[in-house]
Amino acid sequence: MKFFVALFTLIAFSLAGLAQQVTISGTVTGEDNKPVPFASVVVKGSSRGTSANSEGHYNLTIAPGSYQLLYRAIGYKQASRTVEANANRIINISLTAEAYQLNGVVISTGGEDPAYAIIRKAIRKRKYYLNQIQNYSCYTYIKILQRSLAAPKKFLGRDLDQVGREAGLDSNRRGILYFSESQSKLDFKQPDLFHEEMISSKVSGNSSLPSFNRAYALQVNFYQNQQNWPGLVNRGVVSPIADNALTYYKYKLMGTTDEDGMTINKIKVIAKRSYDPVFEGYIYIIDGSWRLYSANLTLTKKAGINFLDTLNIKEQFVTVKRDTWVPSNIEFNFTGGFFKFRFGGYLVSFYRDYDLNPKFNDKEFEEKVRITNEVLKKDSTYWNSQRPVPLTAEEQTDYERKGILEKRHSSKEYLDSVDRATNKVGPAQVLFSGINVQNRYRREFFRANSIAQSLLYNTVEGTAINYGATYIRKIDSASSRFVTLSGHLRYGFVNKAFHANINGTFPVGDFRMGFNIGSDVLDLNSQQPISPLFNSAYSLLLRQNYQKLYDKQFGAFSISHRITGAWQATATAEYANRKWLNNISFYSFFHRDRQYTSNNPFTPNQENVPLFPENQSFKINIRTSYDFSRQYVTYPTGRFYLPSKYPRIELAYTKAIPAVFGSDADYDLLTGSISKADVVLGNYGRFSFFLGAGKFLRKNNLYYIDYKHFSGSQILFYQSNLNSFLLLDYYRYSTPDQYAEAHLEHNFGGLFLSRIPLLQKLKLQEIVNFNYLTSPQLKNYSELGVGVQYFAFRAMYGWSFNRMDNAKQAVRLSIAFR
Repeated sequence: MKFFVALFTLIAFSLAGLAQQVTISGTVTGEDNKPVPFASVVVKGSSRGTSANSEGHYNLTIAPGSYQLLYRAIGYKQASRTVEANANRIINISLTAEAYQLNGVVISTGGEDPAYAIIRKAIRKRKYYLNQIQNYSCYTYIKILQRSLAAPKKFLGRDLDQVGREAGLDSNRRGILYFSESQSKLDFKQPDLFHEEMISSKVSGNSSLPSFNRAYALQVNFYQNQQNWPGLVNRGVVSPIADNALTYYKYKLMGTTDEDGMTINKIKVIAKRSYDPVFEGYIYIIDGSWRLYSANLTLTKKAGINFLDTLNIKEQFVTVKRDTWVPSNIEFNFTGGFFKFRFGGYLVSFYRDYDLNPKFNDKEFEEKVRITNEVLKKDSTYWNSQRPVPLTAEEQTDYERKGILEKRHSSKEYLDSVDRATNKVGPAQVLFSGINVQNRYRREFFRANSIAQSLLYNTVEGTAINYGATYIRKIDSASSRFVTLSGHLRYGFVNKAFHANINGTFPVGDFRMGFNIGSDVLDLNSQQPISPLFNSAYSLLLRQNYQKLYDKQFGAFSISHRITGAWQATATAEYANRKWLNNISFYSFFHRDRQYTSNNPFTPNQENVPLFPENQSFKINIRTSYDFSRQYVTYPTGRFYLPSKYPRIELAYTKAIPAVFGSDADYDLLTGSISKADVVLGNYGRFSFFLGAGKFLRKNNLYYIDYKHFSGSQILFYQSNLNSFLLLDYYRYSTPDQYAEAHLEHNFGGLFLSRIPLLQKLKLQEIVNFNYLTSPQLKNYSELGVGVQYFAFRAMYGWSFNRMDNAKQAVRLSIAFR
């Protein structure tokens, strides 16, 4: 009986709570009777409020009482209504376009615009307002909508009409591509710590996937000197009120207006130079306090943005207590396109119920985002009562249509039909593109290489085929865990040698196990600096056999584990039989007057000189890394650690043990490195570095393949890794002793090339790197490289400086995909 009494009491209180809420709703329009999208509606003197949707409709749920509601939108005069909220009410508001006057402002010929004096005062107050609020907690609502504006009927031979129908687009391949909503609780602590806990999430057409919305990632703070958005913009975008803003902007006072007892200055911000990473548009500054009231700013391709043509940002602020203002809503509108595709959309983020004196546990900021399965379980009743921004008719229809499509797409019959349509195996797949077979219902994937992808040529096997296949199965959707198996069958048509190997990885509790067993023909340089494809091309076309190979029979087992958040470790044990190979094939299409070099890089003109005798090795390698990362995100699939702003430290110890399974190798090698990629330097691009060193502590018996090798380059194409060299010989300078290396790279992000009008649209990024290596074999070797990068494509021109053996200075163009 007590249970039923308690249950009845709970229900009674819940119903009473619901009865104590009233809803104010309506439409916000302009003088032309057209809706004002995303107008804000707030209770004066607080951060309680809501936002209208893209059609101007709003809902505000509040407790009964008397309120003064403020209706605001950039470009319109604020409207105020006193409301007695004792029952649900409809209040439609018409906003008047704001009139900004230049009363009493006189600008003499050649004189400075009055905007500059206002901007200088705002700049002086910038740092104060940046640090004014030390901590806060608030609730956020985010809505993202991306739509297809245009698309071709076919692309790369694929029928996009069918793709569009499956995605819910109309017959012209137009419509909503992605639509989602989310609610979160957001905590902030100076200077840049966030903790976000998602409360609810809804993605149109995918009820099992949390929204991509992240409130912490949508922070736009113009009190910061720069907005750094890696990927979207190559360099930091300078704020109109940054300390150095006068170097980048021109300003024009458009007028002033009175708003709720305050004088608001409307200032137009103009780029001084078209190539600088700056905004264009308007900022609104409160006279006297010189703080931002709102902003309406745009980025275009001239500012160096990637993927998009335009990005418009509107931000409004609201006062929560005397002289303390916080963002109330941020609106992003974007357009873009590539080839014949055009897309556009918006993202609106609304903030409410600020607490400026929250009680935090500092440890909670180690978790940046928390998303549990519970956020996906909110039904339509919940969303209808909790959604602060009403859905438009189009958005409601999208949920309904894609809900039907999702049920159809998740059925076994549909998934099997898709598999039957896509799992095609024919001559084209076998010969050229490869075989892909997928069972979506069982979450299995199989991939086999094509014949064309498997063919190769080298001078130790002649023409060869290295045919590979991979099988992947998802065994746990909740934790996103996979089993992976891969294997290769290799046959040389001249040396008549067959090799086969298989490897795999699988989870065991919190550990990841791996194995690799079989035989193969491998590069003498364990860094594999030249690919079989490029070696085949240079051999057959230019009669230059850069790659040197050996035969290896092996068995290996590995185990890896994340010991703590930032500390990871892997242990590997391997037994191998290694055998040097001799050249036996000397074919090429052209340049038959040239001589191939031997497979011994130290006797290039003399064949049949073994680099090492056949030998066996048993070695154990322990590798550990620490990247100082304490921040992580929690998803329904598990915990994932975020990159640290500090360098990554890595240590590795390899011990070759003699006499185990007949092992001949006997040495100890200790290596270490410290590295960091893409350190953001604001308007000056990004900086990366790698510093490494190592020493053979014991070298009783080791062979060339046990040496420490480096990632060099001798051809036009090279591997653009952080620790790779532009011009270093692949094999000559590997060391059995000690070494130290340094790699420094600066990507200026278009700082200089964007000043050239003909190159501005190309978005070229300038690259400068310096590489250094010292060892007993090489003494002191250094390189300087300069080049450009276009997205992932990179072209470098390098100079090497090595005086050992009277080596001459080398210069070469190198090309890579990063």
